[in-house]
Amino acid sequence: MIDSRNLLSGKGKFLFGLILLVFTSVICVAFTINSSDDDFAIARREVLLRRVGHELLLQSGDSTSRVLPVKKIAENEYQIGFEKELTFQSELLVNTTRRLFAQDPLTSDYVVNVLNCGNSDVAYGYAVSKNKKDDIVSCKGRKQPKACYLINVKFKPQGLSTAKNGYLLGGLPFLAFVGFLFLRSVKSRRALPEDSQATSIITLGSVLFDAKDRKLIINGKTIDLTSTETRVLHIFALSPNEIIERSRLQKEIWEDEGVIVGRSLDMFISKLRKKLELDPKINIVVVRGKGYKLEISA
Repeated sequence: MIDSRNLLSGKGKFLFGLILLVFTSVICVAFTINSSDDDFAIARREVLLRRVGHELLLQSGDSTSRVLPVKKIAENEYQIGFEKELTFQSELLVNTTRRLFAQDPLTSDYVVNVLNCGNSDVAYGYAVSKNKKDDIVSCKGRKQPKACYLINVKFKPQGLSTAKNGYLLGGLPFLAFVGFLFLRSVKSRRALPEDSQATSIITLGSVLFDAKDRKLIINGKTIDLTSTETRVLHIFALSPNEIIERSRLQKEIWEDEGVIVGRSLDMFISKLRKKLELDPKINIVVVRGKGYKLEISA
């Protein structure tokens, strides 16, 4: 006959695995959806960057030369290049980027640096924030000399990376909670070693020890045992009249719970003695310097 506790344990593991699989699937689907949305938004951003270059050429009086293909030079950083030299007015460049990037759903904060092509010196730079009071913009009224320029635009990370972090950070507490419930349920079911199924009822002199139902039957009187008391007595019951080392009891009862408290063992031994005292032929004695022994007199 299948032990109901093992069946419950199997169901618990299956349920935990199912919850974990569903949770992982939801995250993967969310990443896929966000990835598609962000790919489109990034392509749209590159079009806006070309539009910045186009308007800058028009402001310079150039309506025929080309804006070179936008380059992605780093994560969230792009470069706008031009076919010919141009001039630009600082304030117009700031206003143009602010107006166009307002159409980008992934853009909140960004930094713009205008570089000289020859030596990569920064000819002009500024920072725009979603909160306008944090903007860093200077030299608005100055017109830059005609030269070969590259415009580097670095955006504050948004979109997919933020979504991933949000899903992961938001999901970890949930996953930890599910794991806690699973481990707690397993721990509550684990009262005795697996081999105790064959010895769930043990005769100790005139005492019947029902390990499965956690009780003693002495002279027709039933005495309930706690889970820990049952586990301690079960170790003694499997080796009556033999010395059980204190370290073994501590290891088998408490070590898997992450902490060993010496006085806890003494307390449970004392409680078991009181519950067994109805039968004077049974006693748990201290063997000094070695451990304990369950003595059963004939």
